[in-house]
Amino acid sequence: NPRAPPPPPPATPSSSSPTQTTLSNGLTIITEPSSTTSTISLTFPSAGSSNETISEAGASLANKCLSFKSTADASSLAILRALETAGATPFSFAGRKGAGLGFTAASGNGEDLVGLLGAQCAFEKWDVNEALGMAGSTIDMAMGNAQTVLTESLFAAAYGAQSPLGRPFHSPATSTGAITSFRERTYVSSGAVLAATGISDHDGFVKAVEGSFDLPTGSPPSEGATPAYMGGETRVYAPGAGMAHVAVAFSAASASSTVLNVLKYCFAGNDGVESFAAPGLVGVYGFGGGDAVDALCSTLTASLSSEAIMTAKKKAKADAVLALGDGSKSLADAMTSGVLESGSFIAEAVGAAYDAVTEAEVNAALSGMLKSNPAVAAVGDISSVPYHATIAARFN
Repeated sequence: NPRAPPPPPPATPSSSSPTQTTLSNGLTIITEPSSTTSTISLTFPSAGSSNETISEAGASLANKCLSFKSTADASSLAILRALETAGATPFSFAGRKGAGLGFTAASGNGEDLVGLLGAQCAFEKWDVNEALGMAGSTIDMAMGNAQTVLTESLFAAAYGAQSPLGRPFHSPATSTGAITSFRERTYVSSGAVLAATGISDHDGFVKAVEGSFDLPTGSPPSEGATPAYMGGETRVYAPGAGMAHVAVAFSAASASSTVLNVLKYCFAGNDGVESFAAPGLVGVYGFGGGDAVDALCSTLTASLSSEAIMTAKKKAKADAVLALGDGSKSLADAMTSGVLESGSFIAEAVGAAYDAVTEAEVNAALSGMLKSNPAVAAVGDISSVPYHATIAARFN
């Protein structure tokens, strides 16, 4: 029987081109009009835990939990009621690289609520106590999850346990003063991105933002804050977690996010091996002892055929393009990422960027990353997991 022809590659969702404005205070506003729902998301690229000082450890997570709390003009209850009345679903996020907040509502309802994103937190005592309780619960859940502990351990191995990127994101906040100082320094308009989908009148939306936002201007994000990659090892013996969870990663700071995603898919597909790309890192992880480590190392050192690279490009492109049509929040996230990475966002350019990746670029990125010292993290019953020197020798 003749084989059915392969399905065509996904088409980039058709939509009107986003419109972008940067205000004098450094806030970039990007909107698009075609979404049937409206997601409005405000991202502060300096508000991640990698920008915490030693005394501010835990401030990024605590400030995430302070989203939509009392301001000088409205209580937490009034803010919650305003969101509920408009049928809006709020969200907040934070990590090592950046933090922010936003909401999703019916198209046309978002403009009246946008001022909630740009209002300054009043740090009322009851709000801070509630936020600290929420942060504590988040930390407890995270530390009971082996994969979260593995992620924290991997960043410690890659950048050093006392470096800004290597310190744990899930840290308890030390004081209200530390939380406040961190927010005043990082929740600022300079360098921030406000992405909004389902907005038919860009100029009107910009005027609404200018009339309702109360953020300090602050300083633009510092490019010099990222510590140098070191590589190394972090081992957490926790036999109660069952089999060992092991991750091996390399520095990939010099590669574009597009090339990193292609590399991630090049490493995917082997039994028992999962691949990942994180800020500045790309690697693989799996479960087990020495045999699992052998599989991870073999995956990373295998030669990449032209066919494998082409397949990885198609999969990476498909995921990126499909994400643009996966709801207004995914589109808002893509718009924000585009502005932060390249200064702008064009939907059609997302797929084109993957088409433009060459086999030479992928091989060069792979060769470069394997020259760095591997970062190895192991969590669980790690008695049979080889130590770093043995694993590193596999890549020499």
